[in-house]
Amino acid sequence: MAAALVLRGSASWLRRQRRVCAGSVAMVSSRAMASKTAVGFIGLGNMGNPMAKNLVKHGYPVIAYDVFPEACKEFQDLGSQVTDSPADVADKADRIITMLPSNANAIEVYVGSNGILKKVKKGSLLIDSSTIDPAVSKDLAKEAEKMGAVFMDAPVSGGVGAARAGNLTFMVGGVEQEFDAAKELLTCMGSNVVYCGEVGTGQAAKICNNMLLAISMIGTAEAMNLGIRLGLDPKLLAKILNMSSGRCWSSDTYNPVPGVMDGVPSANNYQGGFGTNLMAKDLGLAQVSATNTKTPVLLGSLAHQVYRVMCAKGYSQKDFSSVFQFLREEETL
Repeated sequence: MAAALVLRGSASWLRRQRRVCAGSVAMVSSRAMASKTAVGFIGLGNMGNPMAKNLVKHGYPVIAYDVFPEACKEFQDLGSQVTDSPADVADKADRIITMLPSNANAIEVYVGSNGILKKVKKGSLLIDSSTIDPAVSKDLAKEAEKMGAVFMDAPVSGGVGAARAGNLTFMVGGVEQEFDAAKELLTCMGSNVVYCGEVGTGQAAKICNNMLLAISMIGTAEAMNLGIRLGLDPKLLAKILNMSSGRCWSSDTYNPVPGVMDGVPSANNYQGGFGTNLMAKDLGLAQVSATNTKTPVLLGSLAHQVYRVMCAKGYSQKDFSSVFQFLREEETL
């Protein structure tokens, strides 16, 4: 009798386990299928283009939009759906990534007359990888919340090369409970995805990084220029700097002197990469934040002025490492 009860109990337990396992498999399958649903991508410029391509490589259908239709043609050829406005993207996708040049562009794309929030679905995840004012990110998050959507700021570091290779660093601000959902997409485009805190903290980390980057690039350009004028071979000088205490990303990965490194903008007449105008914009954001927080940023202010002068002198569309060329030509500074 006892044995029969045990057998009946065991059989009942096995049936329950089969149902649980079947349910778990169904849930996993459902999540796996859902994870490959379409992702909207708005802003297909120097950075957005390779980022969106990496999503496609990882199996995500991309619904694309760019203010310049020619930027979408490549994605249309890849089989991606192209829309006529950010609102149309929001109508077709509940996960959207934006990569835009400025505060004004971000505001227009999100809350403009044909913006995302005009047709956003409740529960949508909106990830902005633009570099903009942290205060603007916070305002956009509030507007998204009113529509039942979640907004996160996730600016990037690494440049066009890292965007192509899928090795970007993402600095993410927003509701912590949504971080894993954002990370699922961001890891397709980056090797480092770091949660920074509430909305706006991703932008804060980014503008601090870019202020330091600008300062180090100017310092590298000045050191290289001085060494060359003192008779040193530029490749030899770069080698010495990169095995010494002066080593930095600007010297060992993105050297500003033509002929020192291959595959960087300085080897291509400073074409591509991160524009001087964008660096000047980011330094302006740092200045605003420094003023608002009463933070002294003496070298940051000088770097801002250097890049503003460069824009006025015709360097705005060249990569920011063209500061070396600027210093070579501006001997009267």
